[in-house]
Amino acid sequence: MPATSYDWITTPLTADLLRGALDVERTGDGLLPHRLPARARAQCADPQLLMAESQPSGVRLAFRTRATAVELDTRPTKRVYVGAPPRPDGVYELLVNGRRADRACVSGGNTLTIDMSAGTAEHRPGPVGTARFTGLSGEVKDVEIWLPHNETTELVALRTDAPVEPVPNRGRRVWLHHGSSISHGSDAASPTTTWPALAASLGGVELINLGLSGSALLDPFTARALRDTPADVISVKIGINLVNTDLMRLRAFGPAVHGFLDTVREGHPDTPLLVISPILCPIHEDTPGPSAPDLSALSSGTLRFRAMGDPTERAQGKLTLRVVREELARVVRQRAAEDPRLHLLDGRDLYGEGDVAELPLPDGLHPDAATHRRIGERFAALAFAPGGPLAERAEAEAGAEVGAEAG
Repeated sequence: MPATSYDWITTPLTADLLRGALDVERTGDGLLPHRLPARARAQCADPQLLMAESQPSGVRLAFRTRATAVELDTRPTKRVYVGAPPRPDGVYELLVNGRRADRACVSGGNTLTIDMSAGTAEHRPGPVGTARFTGLSGEVKDVEIWLPHNETTELVALRTDAPVEPVPNRGRRVWLHHGSSISHGSDAASPTTTWPALAASLGGVELINLGLSGSALLDPFTARALRDTPADVISVKIGINLVNTDLMRLRAFGPAVHGFLDTVREGHPDTPLLVISPILCPIHEDTPGPSAPDLSALSSGTLRFRAMGDPTERAQGKLTLRVVREELARVVRQRAAEDPRLHLLDGRDLYGEGDVAELPLPDGLHPDAATHRRIGERFAALAFAPGGPLAERAEAEAGAEVGAEAG
């Protein structure tokens, strides 16, 4: 059926139709979702951070409707890396009553051309495009449109062939998660198959994903965003960006972790809080950062990263992933003596030595789609299952009692 045959209803795009965003910016054409509040964005002008937080990983439109057809006009910002293969268009996924029903892409949009060897970026404006979904059943249903996790997405217009209303609160617990590009969803196949989105689905929780590519750096403004965001369970994944940016030394790392957790606890004194150390990343296990693109591989059209540090520099306090895990274990052990709802998960339990041969990191840093699925499934089993640190409180306490009796 051609789109012109529908009796379209245009619904104003408002914040109450969005899930997973901490802020929305009014633009000349519509709404731009943000995953950090304006006050945080004003405190750091780093282009990497601003690009990452505006990419709507975990952000989705949610509404109830009888519509059989839905159109969403957007203006995405697509990234082009000089010398690297073209990136696929971002994916919009349609869920009906929690089940994936369709997917679409939007052509056009802005273009951000990034030259990693020169350290430059050029932004070119582009036109609005449309994600279209048709053939839906006509009964009342809950619809979600998950936005591309890796494309900044300006929302311009929402059209349906029946009225829409916000989805009522379903009473599900809210999981607030912060991490690096791995949590953001780098190299995942789609927005609902990033490892946090998969884990949230398996755990029956509502996700707010503050995975910020290249920007999980213990920034105070990020800690305050976590502090000020209502949540039932919280997790923070710390380490890889501190190593691959070579941002700080061991002397600063421990106190910075304490300060970050102190700030989160100001707003969530009793909320289950899980600290996750880095997954295995062979190039940085014992070699400090920074990371840099392998220019020889890039010249042949392959994006790979190298660790540029010297292993002997650990003696001067440079961080490696092994050092980070040891320090995080020490900090959490010290704090947990007075904070029984603080827990640690070793990231190698999500992706470790036994996984490298089967599922190597394609570019040396980021997991592929199959690895995202494995990490998401393992996290759900370790964190959200009965007895896990982020399980329903009654389940977690029952699991702790069973463990105590067994001991």
